[in-house]
Amino acid sequence: MPRDQLVVFTGVSGSGKSSLAFGTVYAEAQRRYFESVAPYARRLIHQIGAPKVGEITGLPPAVSLQQRRTTPSSRSSVGTVTTLSNSLRMLFSRAGDYPPGAERLDSDAFSPNTAAGACPACHGLGRVHRTTEALLVPDPSLSIREGAIAAWPGAWQGKNLRDILDALGHDVDLPWRELKRADRDWILFTDEQPVVTVHPVREAERIQRPYQGTYMSARRYVMKTFAESKSQTLRSKAERFLESTPCESCGGSRLRPEALAVTFSGRTIAGLAALPLDRLAALLAGVHGDETVEVLTADLLARIAVVTELGLGYLSLDRPTPTLSAGELQRLRLATQLRSGLFGVVYVLDEPSAGLHPADTEALLTVLRRLKAAGNSVFVVEHHLDVVREADWLVDVGPGAGEHGGRVLHSGPVADLEGVAESATARHLFAREGATERELRTPTGWLKLTGVERHNLRGVDAEFPLGVFTAVTGVSGSGKSTLVGGALAALVEGEPGPGRIDGTVDRLVQVDQRPIGRTPRSNLATYTGLFDVVRKVFADSDEARARGYKAGRFSFNVAGGRCETCQGEGFVSVELLFLPSTYSPCPDCHGARYNPETLRVTYRGRSIAEVLDLSVEAAAAFLAEIPAAARSLGTLLDVGLGHLRLGQPATELSGGEAQRIKLATELQRTRRGHTLYLLDEPTTGLHPADVEVLMRQLHGLVDAGHSVIVVEHDMDVVAGADWVIDLGPGGGADGGRIVAAGPPAEVARAAGSRTASYLAARLGS
Repeated sequence: MPRDQLVVFTGVSGSGKSSLAFGTVYAEAQRRYFESVAPYARRLIHQIGAPKVGEITGLPPAVSLQQRRTTPSSRSSVGTVTTLSNSLRMLFSRAGDYPPGAERLDSDAFSPNTAAGACPACHGLGRVHRTTEALLVPDPSLSIREGAIAAWPGAWQGKNLRDILDALGHDVDLPWRELKRADRDWILFTDEQPVVTVHPVREAERIQRPYQGTYMSARRYVMKTFAESKSQTLRSKAERFLESTPCESCGGSRLRPEALAVTFSGRTIAGLAALPLDRLAALLAGVHGDETVEVLTADLLARIAVVTELGLGYLSLDRPTPTLSAGELQRLRLATQLRSGLFGVVYVLDEPSAGLHPADTEALLTVLRRLKAAGNSVFVVEHHLDVVREADWLVDVGPGAGEHGGRVLHSGPVADLEGVAESATARHLFAREGATERELRTPTGWLKLTGVERHNLRGVDAEFPLGVFTAVTGVSGSGKSTLVGGALAALVEGEPGPGRIDGTVDRLVQVDQRPIGRTPRSNLATYTGLFDVVRKVFADSDEARARGYKAGRFSFNVAGGRCETCQGEGFVSVELLFLPSTYSPCPDCHGARYNPETLRVTYRGRSIAEVLDLSVEAAAAFLAEIPAAARSLGTLLDVGLGHLRLGQPATELSGGEAQRIKLATELQRTRRGHTLYLLDEPTTGLHPADVEVLMRQLHGLVDAGHSVIVVEHDMDVVAGADWVIDLGPGGGADGGRIVAAGPPAEVARAAGSRTASYLAARLGS
């Protein structure tokens, strides 16, 4: 592979291209760099580990920019991701206008994420949870004994609270609305916790002695449960009785009064952080002052310029990271790398076009060319054919996934790939024909939204056809996910709001790209329910019955069959005294996660650990005689996940893989009635060959009488839809409107649509 060039790695999902780019090239560059670092410092840095490679020559230092799969916290924002917040805080600290006599504040005092800056009332979150009588008592015609206080727990604990109120002299049989206002407020909101002697009503054949009962108000119970309960079910129930409101103390700004008293150019730091970045840049460009002001504003403007160049000028610094799309987050991280000004390094990027509209991809390509022009080598793992065509050098890995992949089919100029017959990439990259014409399906009904007001959607009216395949398009930040995953899903689920359903929807299935689990204990087999089937198969074996083993014995999440040395994790933490602890394979089970007795039980010659290590494709053949397993594995194969291992931890899965696992889990269920499927960019991270496989499944659902609505950027998918709704024309405040709606050919001719020209090119019109 040549240095100082744009090198693109391609291949179907699971072919090994990421293993080559990240697990080999980047890992070796990192290993060589760390060899020069002192051992103590080396152990403080997360390392990938030495790659299994004979030799790599001519390898410069490398910088990795992978797609993070973790869910960002609500304290993370555009400002923290880009580090722009640090520069803005420094500007206020050093050059802000302070009230007369006020002490100069350190930059930390302008951060809601530090003890020095966070509003004490809301702890820097900007919102507080509170409850009301209407939430706690939804039906005031009921008495306390009949369950008027819906927030109270059920069973004995709820009866206990009712008995205590009775002992305190309150009428628990009077309808709630007839109780005195003062009594109602005390019962629901008091912070007192009186202790009284309770004499329970005697029940036949049951001795009930008096006991000392402590009263807890409904609000106190809800708050305590929400804040402290380890049970997600109880926390979710408590959350239903809470509403989130802006903090009265800081007005939602998240900061202490001392920080909000400091201004710059007549605005507080919260006011500047709420401005779109392009407006913030315009304001800062007009500011002049002493050398400190000039240096700090110049730095901010230079950093903002890179973000706006990537088409993200509509974002504000205080925009929470969880509300960003995958494409927006990826470009923000890329912008921070561009500002670093490194020279002579290898940038290894993981699908930088993921979640990007074709118009945004053009801006991305400009940035990649700038990185190359600055004297760097740019290595990109990519599926987007427009990015592939721009490569100076192409490395194609395949031909298939898993054990059918792992070979370098081609390493050379892009044009030379055309002669590689085995390459799945070549078939799509050099395809000459446009989209094949097909007859459009006729809608069986409509979902109608009117006057939607959410985020950047302002009074939007939208109509979605039922019984067909619908694609929702638009540039990043135009409001697609808000319209589909927010407003439309709320309508179908029966939440109050403007809109109506003209037709029948029996069930809603939303499939997004959030991880299927947050820990390595969650994996493909546990999520799909396949693990339950496999454990039952092992429990039904003659050897397991002879030993008295039940299905629970074959779970690595509970005591009994798991290896107790590592608690079923497969690895152990090694304490290094004053150094950070490190992880190594468990010395007893060597990563198998089970104890020797459990591993002695086999099914067709394989232990439970060996079955979990099988790929979906291999497992489909191995478990073919078990109907429940065959059905589950068959749907995973149908959506192109044959290369994944059954026990592959959820933390190792890409967003696209997680989404297809969710889809496969839905597909294996028996479907009754009309189901509406809402999918958020289902083709993210997929090779065009994998997209074909997925689209066959989705169109099959529509042919079976269901409705499918996808938020999508892939023009091949959009061109094959029955109906297209295009949002825009831009992102943020410039978006939020429906620019065009109708069949693909009609939308391709729409004036003012950023999507139209790309769709027209795909349709060959």
